[in-house]
Amino acid sequence: MHHLTLAQLNEGLRARRFSSVELTRHFLARIERLNPTLNALITVTGEQALAQAQRADELLSSGEAGALAGLPLIHKDIFCTDGVLTTCGSRMLSNFVAPYDATIVEKLSQAGVVMLGKANMDEFAMGSSNETSWYGPVKNPWDLKKVPGGSSGGSAAAVAARLAPVATATDTGGSIRQPAALTGLTGLKPTYGRVSRYGMIAFASSLDQAGTLTFTAKDAAMVLRDMAGFDARDSTSVDTPVPDYVAELDKPLSGLKIGLLKEFFEGGLEESTAKLIREALQVYERLGAKLIEVSLPNLPLSVPTYYVVAPAECSSNLSRFDGVRFGYRAENPKDLLDLYKRSRGEGFGAEVKRRIMTGTYVLSAGYYDAYYLRAQKVRRLITDDFARAFQQVDVLMGPTSPTPAFDIGAKVDDPITMYLNDIYTIGANLAGLPAMSIPCGTVGGLPVGLQIIGPHFAEAKLLNVAHGYQNETLWHRDIPKGYE
Repeated sequence: MHHLTLAQLNEGLRARRFSSVELTRHFLARIERLNPTLNALITVTGEQALAQAQRADELLSSGEAGALAGLPLIHKDIFCTDGVLTTCGSRMLSNFVAPYDATIVEKLSQAGVVMLGKANMDEFAMGSSNETSWYGPVKNPWDLKKVPGGSSGGSAAAVAARLAPVATATDTGGSIRQPAALTGLTGLKPTYGRVSRYGMIAFASSLDQAGTLTFTAKDAAMVLRDMAGFDARDSTSVDTPVPDYVAELDKPLSGLKIGLLKEFFEGGLEESTAKLIREALQVYERLGAKLIEVSLPNLPLSVPTYYVVAPAECSSNLSRFDGVRFGYRAENPKDLLDLYKRSRGEGFGAEVKRRIMTGTYVLSAGYYDAYYLRAQKVRRLITDDFARAFQQVDVLMGPTSPTPAFDIGAKVDDPITMYLNDIYTIGANLAGLPAMSIPCGTVGGLPVGLQIIGPHFAEAKLLNVAHGYQNETLWHRDIPKGYE
């Protein structure tokens, strides 16, 4: 059953070829057998999952079930889940049991989805390799010596190893697309505001967006259809209609105008990766698409801009973790100041501390104008570059990551090199655009991702473009050896 896509599993459930309880037990058994090696999940919710599966089977029998009823899913451990540990991959929240559900957890639960557990992640979503987690690094099922990408590495490794057919994830600077590329999955980051952030523990509030990791674009369309929508509890949620993403998947791609991002094919991109991207673009040409080179002159400034804006917002968001109301609390503090210092000093890891310190510095008196304000102005220039590009083309394409997965430990002592892993993905977050990564080949047995970026609220077009490619290729069907 783990070979089947979400759409195929849905069909099997409705044809009564298997029950949701049988499906859930199958995946829980795979988690029990494979997770100790991968370290992809922090919490497994077996009893709760079987109870949800039993209810889903009852709905399926009565004919009242929604499109996702009975299908298993893993949530990234950044989403609050009522009565279940929500750690954010941190020591700070290692004892935090959320008293409510995040909106996307609530919506998917109402749709009848079965939650198998909570996925490992970089601490507070800060990382590109899933090595900053308090619970240890996640391993890439394609090669256990390699990283799965981050911060949604646990979600990616779990889906790639077929521990679940879908996992939720978040993307602040590429944390859905980069893990998708490194593990051979379809990763979708919707437009900022398309999916509610309520109940998603904040890293950088103007950049964070929830999305999905799946095998195919069709699977992503099925899940997004129930995840998306306006939420009055989220002040950044956009009140705009949600289309039927599945219904628009099969539109022809003839006449599609694809913008090739000139800046993406310059220094830093490995030639073997570039070759696969060009071969993927040839597939689109055969389908009737037209390739147009596009330049975004301010895009090379996206990394320094991001690493001013994101740490500034993180330093503000993480100030709430002080050892007083919830989370980690230092033992036997001498006074209130000692409680604050030691709780934060002991509760946060090195990467989180680095970003808090950077963010506090750029927001401090005397440096605000020189750094934070200037970064916001450059962010506007990058957004304008994208807007001009979409006057010429329908979507933009290029690599997701400059290289395939790298060795665990290879970049942990060099933060700048680690940050450059997100060089191709950050721009879409700064501009609030929808973007996705789909598998387009392998280099040395490791997956490579093709990135597709669209205008605001163009998720249906992105999914249509990705689906068209997946109808012509088989890369999305590849399974890591040993996980068949």
